[in-house]
This record gives sequence, structure tokens and C-alpha cells, in this order.
Amino acid sequence: MIRVRQVKVGLDEDTLKGAIAKKLGILESDILDMKIQKKSLDARKKEDIHYVYEVDVKVKNERSILKSHHKDILLTPREEYHFPKMGKEVLSSRPVVVGSGPAGLFCAYLLAEHGYRPLILERGEKMEERVQSVSKFFEEGILNPNSNVQFGEGGAGTFSDGKLNTMVKDKMFRGKKVFSIFVEHGAPKEIMYLQKPHIGTDLLCDIVKNIRHSIIQMGGEFRYSTCLTDIKTRHNQIVGVEINHQEVISCSVVVLAIGHSARDTFSMLYDRGVSMVGKPFAVGVRIQHPQQMIQLSQFATLDKRLPVADYKLTYTTKSGRGVYSFCMCPGGYVVNASSEEGRLVVNGMSYHARDSKNANSALVVTVGPEDFGHHSLDGMKFQQMLEEKAYLYGNGSIPVQLYDDFCHGIFSTSFGEVLPVMKGSYTFSDLNDILPNCVSFAIQEAMPVFGKKIKGFDRGDAILAGVETRTSSPVRILRNDLGEANILGLYPCGEGSGYAGGITTAAMDGIKVAEWIASKYHNLQSNS
Repeated sequence: MIRVRQVKVGLDEDTLKGAIAKKLGILESDILDMKIQKKSLDARKKEDIHYVYEVDVKVKNERSILKSHHKDILLTPREEYHFPKMGKEVLSSRPVVVGSGPAGLFCAYLLAEHGYRPLILERGEKMEERVQSVSKFFEEGILNPNSNVQFGEGGAGTFSDGKLNTMVKDKMFRGKKVFSIFVEHGAPKEIMYLQKPHIGTDLLCDIVKNIRHSIIQMGGEFRYSTCLTDIKTRHNQIVGVEINHQEVISCSVVVLAIGHSARDTFSMLYDRGVSMVGKPFAVGVRIQHPQQMIQLSQFATLDKRLPVADYKLTYTTKSGRGVYSFCMCPGGYVVNASSEEGRLVVNGMSYHARDSKNANSALVVTVGPEDFGHHSLDGMKFQQMLEEKAYLYGNGSIPVQLYDDFCHGIFSTSFGEVLPVMKGSYTFSDLNDILPNCVSFAIQEAMPVFGKKIKGFDRGDAILAGVETRTSSPVRILRNDLGEANILGLYPCGEGSGYAGGITTAAMDGIKVAEWIASKYHNLQSNS
């Protein structure tokens, strides 16, 4: 087949085949088959918004077309994912995967697919029960500390926007493998080629369940409400895991896909001598605007043929701090994403349709050891301190404030034209009492600049909600070139261990860890 790049098509997408034929200098009837590889929206010129495609096509007279030497016309390259050849060491017990977020789930899937029959331990509930626990928390404020927006089957990404875009270079095509598994289990096919693919919380819930069923059919096993409470070692080698302070499971391979909020697990691992370091992250607030305002700013039109508009903003303060938007949720909700009693954190969430009236995103400021200390767990404790203040000043509800009042340090008393779209109770507060001064000042410095990039972004009635702290893991659990921690057989994995930042990169890291395990060990079927 031939790959054709830079195929430009207007908003009436039924002209794609004609645009390809024109670029190739052939008739539409000469195109025998076609498969979209990439699709992006070019909205740089508001008077000429169009899609740009990269398409693989099967055509008549392929050789003569390739002789044109046009830079946008080439032979379709081979882009296939390949699992490595199995290693020679004997694996006497099934590998244990701790956590069933994207990192753990995809690591387990690849291991199961190749005969390793993994045992997956999940501190939270399976999806069916987890959805009920999260709904109960939103509606009644009753928190299940082990099964909530952060913990449970599917991980924290399930109750977010389900964004799958990533900037990671993917020479091994792990990302393609991730997307193909998602599609095989119910995700929309267009995620395979969209520039900014997303699934949405509503669809992700069913997709995660479908992936679970496949893992079980391939020999894997899940245990829910099963928290890792200790690790057992002998001669610097993992020999078992303790769960729920009661049972010990013998094993020689453990994948730590614990997520960025498993603070009790971080502390336990540190106490057991697992090498880890603190790392910078970012904290701040969630900001809400009318989605219609974002549409008009980005596209200068409300044409329904256009996708729901998003944005990405960055700014460096005069003191050198980074301020940026994060986890932008078009047509989404701000949610109470707490996972610990007496602490409160917010996140953003969208359904597949992205059809709420508001857009929201995190507006966060970089912080590092100079702000919270140089001990490995100081960043984690810094997060906890901010979340405790958010809980206190909101009296258990999400503290909110209008942007103009935030700048003047006063309580808001009513909303303006922007009305909140939130999951969980909320109350007015002064977010300056919660955030460190360096963070508040940085946001206030950045907002007028963002207002010049997106008209109305710095409007006085934009709604701020706090506190956003879990942009990434506050620690990195160190691993060597073979994927192991300083304790052999222990494989740090995914966002919680400090090696990913989102659903796709976490899933890709899970696949990478599965490859490391397979490169070292035979699967269990080979041993029988």
C-alpha cells in the first residue's frame, strides 16, 4: 500500500477520497481500499479550518505512483508491535501485578496473552462495585478509602477524561498495541488515528471490564479489596507479598503498578529499603469556563461539525516557575477525587460526548524539593498538607472561589454567569488560605497572559476549585536497565512509580515491564 501524507479536507469529510485522488493524480475509482492513519484539525486560520489526514491506500499502478518521488507519497512502512523472545530462567510461580490501573492492566494483559497467568491484586473494588462507591461519595459524601476516584479497577484515569494523547516517541509501537487492545474491547475505532483521542469515563468503565474478562480467559486471576501491606525478601530477592496484613503469597516477580495516590504503599516500600527519590510535580486549582466561550475563542464559530474545543496553556513566571493547564476536560465536570479521610483533592472528568456546559482544566504551578524538602517522601507529605487544608477550609466540601475574588483575597458570595458543573458538594472559600503564596501569585501572574491567548480566560467570574495536587507521582521508585528495583524481582511500573503521566504512557510502561519479565523468564506453560 501507499501512504499519503498531508491530505487536506474541509469540514465536509466525505471529500476525503477525492482529496486523496487529487493528490495522487488519479481517479477516485483507482483507489481500491484506504485506511486512515492520522487525523488532526488545523484551526490556525479561523477562516480556513480543515482536517489533515495521513492515509494508507491501495491503488492501481502503485509502482508508477511511487516513482513520483513526492515527499508526501511513500511506501507504507511496517509498524507492528512485537513481543520479545522469552528468556531462559525458570519462573516457578505466577507473576503478581499490584494494581489494575492502565499500567497494571496492560502489563497483566501482555503477560496473560503470552502464557504467564498473572495474579492481579487490586486494593479497590471491581468496576461494578467501584462505580457505586464513587456515585455514593459524590451524592452523599461517604468515602471508601480503598475504592474511590483514585483507587479501584481501572485506576484514576477511569474517572477522568479518558484522554489517550501522548507526546512519547513510540518506536516500538507499544502505543499502537495499547489502542488496538482498547478497540478490541469496545473503544471507538477512531482512537487509532485521531490526533487527540479520548474515550470518556462512561465508555472506559465497560472497556475495563471487557479487558478483565479477556485476562481471565487467558489464565489471569484478579483479587479485589486486596491491598499490598508488606513485601517479603530473602538475599535481596522478592519471595512474597503480604496482603491486608493477613495473608502471604509466595512469588518471585512483583510488578508495582500502584498508582500515584498509594501513599501508604510508598511509605511501606521506603521502610523496606526500596530505593526511591522525591521528584518535582505541580499543584494548583481547577478552573471552569463556559465551553461555548472556548469554542468561539478557538474556532471563532459554533459550527457543529467541529469537535469540542480544548486548549493547552503554558507560562513561565518572572521568578522562573512554570504555570500550565493540565488534564483539560472539554464539556466536563470538576470532581471531588479524594481518597483519604480528612483530605480533599479535585480532578476533572468528561463523558465520551463531552456535552456538559463547562470546560475545565487544572491550572497548576511547578513545585520541587526547594518548596517541600529533600527527603524521598517530602513531596507526598506536602500534597497531604495541602489536601488537609482544602478539606478544613471547605468543611469537607470542594472549596470554590471566583477568579476576581481570588485575586483580591476575599470570599465569593455568589456565582456570575459561569455556573459550576461539579460532582460532589462545594462551598465558597478563599483558596489563598489553602495554596502556598508562591502558587497563588504564579497563577495570578499567568492568568492575564492566558487571557490574551484565549479570549475570556481571565474573566472575573471564572470558577476556581481546590486543590489540585495529583498531577503526577511525588516519587520515583528507581529501576535498572532491566526494569528491576534494587530488590530483584520487584518491577516499578507506571505513573505511581514515576515512569508515566497519563493513561497511554502508563499502559505503554506496563507493556514495557511485561517485556522485561518475558525477556528474563519462561512462562508457566513452558515449565509444565
